[in-house]
Amino acid sequence: MNQVIEFKQAAQLKTKPEPSTLGFGKRFTDHMFAMDYSDKKGWHSPRIAPYEPLMLDPSAMVFHYGQGVFEGLKAYKASDGRVLLFRPDKNIKRLNDTCRRMCIPELDEDLVLEGLKQLLEIEKDWVPHAEGTSLYIRPFVIATEPYLGVRPSNSYKFLIVLSPVGAYYAGQLSPVKIYVEDEYVRAIQGGVGHVKTSGNYAASLLAQKKAEQLGYDQVLWLDGKEKKYVEEVGSMNIFFKINGEVVTPKLNGSILNGITRDSVLYLLKDWGVPVREEKISIEDVYKAYKNGELEEVFGTGTAAVISPVGELNWNNEKMVVNEFQTGEFAKKLYTAITNLQYGKEHDKFGWTVEIE
Repeated sequence: MNQVIEFKQAAQLKTKPEPSTLGFGKRFTDHMFAMDYSDKKGWHSPRIAPYEPLMLDPSAMVFHYGQGVFEGLKAYKASDGRVLLFRPDKNIKRLNDTCRRMCIPELDEDLVLEGLKQLLEIEKDWVPHAEGTSLYIRPFVIATEPYLGVRPSNSYKFLIVLSPVGAYYAGQLSPVKIYVEDEYVRAIQGGVGHVKTSGNYAASLLAQKKAEQLGYDQVLWLDGKEKKYVEEVGSMNIFFKINGEVVTPKLNGSILNGITRDSVLYLLKDWGVPVREEKISIEDVYKAYKNGELEEVFGTGTAAVISPVGELNWNNEKMVVNEFQTGEFAKKLYTAITNLQYGKEHDKFGWTVEIE
């Protein structure tokens, strides 16, 4: 990393919102990080600039062929005023994994992290301090070349925008209702389901709308080939506690390698809890439910951290989990991870990064 990050001060600063008014992803800070790519210069001109609209040609390739990728992570305000990141290296590495799959030139991971740190140093007063709040960080890359032929773009723009947020769900640890989708599919092996590209989420919207109309919060996707094996929920990975053992679908090329998922696996193994990563069918989940062995279901993700599942609907069979109460494992995992994120406990894993 030998590029100097320039800084341009915003002419007028915004009024920061009250923590009690925060939703998710509706407000944005005064500045953003930006960097450009051309086939002649590579990634160049790293800068922190005022948050403002972009000027793009109508034929920019991102609009026509979907070369757009993104990440999501958060910054947290500790009680002593420190601003902390949680495993940002994993997010940046995953961003490059996605770039490779989408034929986008890889980014200098050290430069991205340094740019993020400098941006957060400037915007640290935007990190909310109320319980359950944080500063959501959205790095993303879009193809900018004006061209209508089908091939990878020769120019790109990388940006990081920041948004102060409250809880992803209204009741942070209140159980959610999940609809098991067996008509539409999200991804197949060999496709792009294992990376964070924009089209994955566009493809999920119809099923999500269907679930909401039926009174459910999220969709649980099954595999695209047999529509039999559990994969993931729209915004999180999924875990099942069955007869004292925790099971989560094995990464298979169509499931996102979640950072919170990985953290939960680390914690469970550290606690000596039996945990398996393997293919699990929705029929097996239903069988465990009917046998009284399905003790807890919870999702994991950056936005919600841990989200207990109170009901699964599969083929019009409603599986009410743990009497629609938040399970002890979900509570314990949520507390353990958020205590690390907010600097309340010693981080023996070395996961947190302080913004100095």
